[in-house]
Amino acid sequence: MSHRPEVSGGGRLPLPGLTVPPSPRTKSPAARSWPGMGNGVKESAARVREDAEAVLPSCVNSKSDHRQVLSSLLSGALAGALAKTAVAPLDRTKIIFQVSSKRFSAKEAFRLLYFTYLNEGFLSLWRGNSATMVRVVPYAAIQFSAHEEYKRILGRYYGFCGEALPPWPRLLAGALAGTTAASLTYPLDLVRARMAVTPKEMYSNIFHVFIRISREEGLKTLYHGFTPTVLGVIPYAGLSFFTYETLKSLHREYSGRPQPYPFERMIFGACAGLIGQSASYPLDVVRRRMQTAGVTGHPHASIAHTLRAIVREEGAVRGLYKGLSMNWLKGPIAVGISFTTFDLMQILLRHLQS
Repeated sequence: MSHRPEVSGGGRLPLPGLTVPPSPRTKSPAARSWPGMGNGVKESAARVREDAEAVLPSCVNSKSDHRQVLSSLLSGALAGALAKTAVAPLDRTKIIFQVSSKRFSAKEAFRLLYFTYLNEGFLSLWRGNSATMVRVVPYAAIQFSAHEEYKRILGRYYGFCGEALPPWPRLLAGALAGTTAASLTYPLDLVRARMAVTPKEMYSNIFHVFIRISREEGLKTLYHGFTPTVLGVIPYAGLSFFTYETLKSLHREYSGRPQPYPFERMIFGACAGLIGQSASYPLDVVRRRMQTAGVTGHPHASIAHTLRAIVREEGAVRGLYKGLSMNWLKGPIAVGISFTTFDLMQILLRHLQS
C-alpha cells in the first residue's frame, strides 16, 4: 500500500511550479506573530501611538469625539473651580480696590483682608465665591473644551494637529476659546462682581441680584461692560494658552520627555497667567467699573468715558493698573492650578477610558 501525504484542506499535493493560495482559515507567515518578533513590533508601534496621542489631540473625526468633548468639559470645570476657590479672598480684595478710588498698596490690601476677617468672619473672605463658581465652572468648561476644538479645526485647516500648530493659529485658538466662553457666561460675571463689592444686606443670593438688576436697572444692564470684557479676553486668553502651549512644546523638544512633570506645568501656567493678565489688565479695571456702576455711585458710561474718568481722577498708571501687584500674586497661582488640573484630569480620563 502506498502512503499518500495529507494536504490541509483535503486537496492534492500541488504540481511542481504551482503555488496554492493559503486557506482563509490560515494566516500567511507575514501575518503571524512569531515569538519575540511580531509581538515586539506591534507593542512598539502601540507605544508610539500612545505617546503621540498623549501629546497631540486627534485630528480625525471618530466616535470618540463626543467622549473627548465631555472629558474636556469635565476637566475644565474642575480646573476652574479649584483655581478660583484657591485665590477667592485675593480676588475679592482686588475687585474692591478696582471699583473704588482708594490708592492700592500691599499693606492696604492685607489690612482690608484682616478687617474683613475680624468684622464679618473667616468665610466672608469667600463672599461672592458661590456666584464665582456658578460663572467659573461653565466658563472654564466651555473655554478649555472650545480651545481643544479650535485646535482640531485649525489643525485640519493648516495640516497640523493641536500643539503642533504654528504660532499665530495657536494664538488664535486661545483667543477664540476665551471669546466663546465670555460671550456665553458674561451675566454671571457681572453678578459675581456685584456681590463682591456690596454688603450682605443688599444682595442675599445670586437670584436676588438678577431680580433686583432686572427690576431697577433693566435686563440690558446684565451685559453692561461686555465690550471691554471681550477686548480684554482676546489678549488674555490668547496669550495665556499660547504661552502655555509654547512652553510645553519647547520643553518636549529640549527635554526629550513627552510630558512635563506637574510642578513644571505649574510653572508654565504661572508664566502664562503673568503675561496674559499683565497685557489685559487696564481693560479689566474698566469692565469692573462698568459692571458695578449701579452700586458704587459711578454713572453708567461707555468704555471711552469710563477710561477718561479713571485717568482724570487717578492717573493713567495708578488708576488703570490699580491692584496689578495683587494680580501678579493671585493670577499665576490661579492659572497654574487651572492648566495643571486640566492636563492631569485629561491624562487620568484618557487612562480610564483605555
